[in-house]
Amino acid sequence: MLRYLSAGESHGPELTVIVEGMPSGLAVSKAAIDEQLRRRQQGYGRGLRMKIETDQVEVTSGVRFGKTLGSPITLHVVNKDFVHWTDRMAVWDEAPDNLKQVTRPRPGHADLAGAIKYDHEDIRNVLERASARNTATMVAAGALARQLLRHFGIDITAHVVEIGGVQAKQVPTDWDTLISTCDESQVRTADKAAEAAMIARIDEAKEKGDTVGGVFEVIIRGCPIGLGSYVHPDRKLDGQLAAAMMSIQAIKGVEIGLGFEAARRFGSEVHDAIVHDGSRYLRPTNGAGGLEGGVTNGEPIVLRVAMKPISTLYQPLASVNMATKQAEPATVERSDYCAVPAASVVGENVAAWVIAQAFLDKFSGDSIAQIEEQVAAYARRVAGR
Repeated sequence: MLRYLSAGESHGPELTVIVEGMPSGLAVSKAAIDEQLRRRQQGYGRGLRMKIETDQVEVTSGVRFGKTLGSPITLHVVNKDFVHWTDRMAVWDEAPDNLKQVTRPRPGHADLAGAIKYDHEDIRNVLERASARNTATMVAAGALARQLLRHFGIDITAHVVEIGGVQAKQVPTDWDTLISTCDESQVRTADKAAEAAMIARIDEAKEKGDTVGGVFEVIIRGCPIGLGSYVHPDRKLDGQLAAAMMSIQAIKGVEIGLGFEAARRFGSEVHDAIVHDGSRYLRPTNGAGGLEGGVTNGEPIVLRVAMKPISTLYQPLASVNMATKQAEPATVERSDYCAVPAASVVGENVAAWVIAQAFLDKFSGDSIAQIEEQVAAYARRVAGR
């Protein structure tokens, strides 16, 4: 079973990921992981933290001469900003007498609920782990998983379709054009006409000390028919993907295929007809978003993910000082004005992890060679149906 465990705080020494279940013999690249970490740090509307950190991964186990060993893989991402936080985030030292505790929870953040749940007086104990800085671990793990997927012809991309109510209207359908256009965009949108309006919306929020959210779309192509399962609810791939997306900080909604639009149409306008071209089954449309009954149907998987505005506001909302119970403005932490472009990159890599899990569940094996044999045999079987 492919799984990972992550650890680390936003301003602690480092972030750590331990990956278990990756088969042996897979050629992996540090540069490929670093590239995904770099992409996560990009995007118009990011805050000052991104000017401090230059995330790169260090691998200390599970890989030899560029190939996986089948044993646990340990990934480290150093927090460069820790040098400025050694007094406030020390692991062993006593807390300094002048330590300023965070006691005013931010509406929309895990601050209040987390402090009550874990019995913390200093909310920093909550926000350091709840911080979206932890998405670097999601991306590192996902970047490793997507190298497995690419080996078997599965590709993933994402693009921003809305920021602060400004929607992308003209999106290219060609895969390579979509990727190149988004990579050139400051907000990772494929609609050049909408890009300027999205940037203006972020600038408007910045001027007000406010934040904006948006929607991004993740597309996965190359999945064979049969990943996931309909026999148990927890094995449905659409449920797993939705849960994974909701685990990303600030995500509040997920659609698959037509999503909520399907609820407004007749069934004849929603479901995808089935045809056979003499060699395989095809769908002229993809309203299902590549998933039927929790199982991949061979069409691209399409997810749309809604991100709320970031909780930290530079014009803070009303809150309560947990130490005095008096009304005070919420705490202000260094943050972004808009992180939707970055979240789309996180979404890509989170999706990669889930698809890799489903892929290895379907085609199990201890080595890449064993899995290749299973994939080839399955392809022959499917071709004969």
